[in-house]
Amino acid sequence: MAQAELRGLYAVTPDDLPRETLLAGVAAALAGGCRIVQLRDKSGPMPERLARAHALRRLTRDHGARLIINDDLALCQLVDADGLHLGRDDGDLRVARAILGPQRILGASCYADLEAARRACAAGADYVAFGTAFPSPTKPDAVRAPLELYARARAELPVAVCAIGGITATNAAALLDAGVDLLAVITDLFSAPDITARAAQYQRLFEKA
Repeated sequence: MAQAELRGLYAVTPDDLPRETLLAGVAAALAGGCRIVQLRDKSGPMPERLARAHALRRLTRDHGARLIINDDLALCQLVDADGLHLGRDDGDLRVARAILGPQRILGASCYADLEAARRACAAGADYVAFGTAFPSPTKPDAVRAPLELYARARAELPVAVCAIGGITATNAAALLDAGVDLLAVITDLFSAPDITARAAQYQRLFEKA
């Protein structure tokens, strides 16, 4: 996966939204120019998670966007998603890469650990995510990843660099200045009064950068 293809707003869905609310929010983000969506659903029953994933697969295809599944290789396979994102304890990256093949996207959470990111690259990751970039309402106790870490990752790693955690349209510019390729956003996007306008605001930041 070319690094240039992994750039821009990375919409990560909130947990526990009603399906229609979720789909409407993602559709609005896609209308604003977002082209990468991650389905993050750790608590729902499998039939509902499968239904959500299928619906998002259709929606993202209609907009020429990519769908990434969080932490569930089987679900990724079932809906023919574009890729998979794995956390530290959610599966083996090498095994996932072997199953996914070379064309699908594989992302890895590396928290604030550059050495973990190096190992992820060696295992076949297409992007590495560091966070939390700023105090996060989703994970208030998470360890902070300093701006210097993003800059080092951009300079030293051969894959796309993703920032997550507490990102807003106001503080995102500092991350782009540090070389971040992807801004993974949950709350500031899906809680915005106008999701389409907020997504477009993020995309403009990348255009300026």
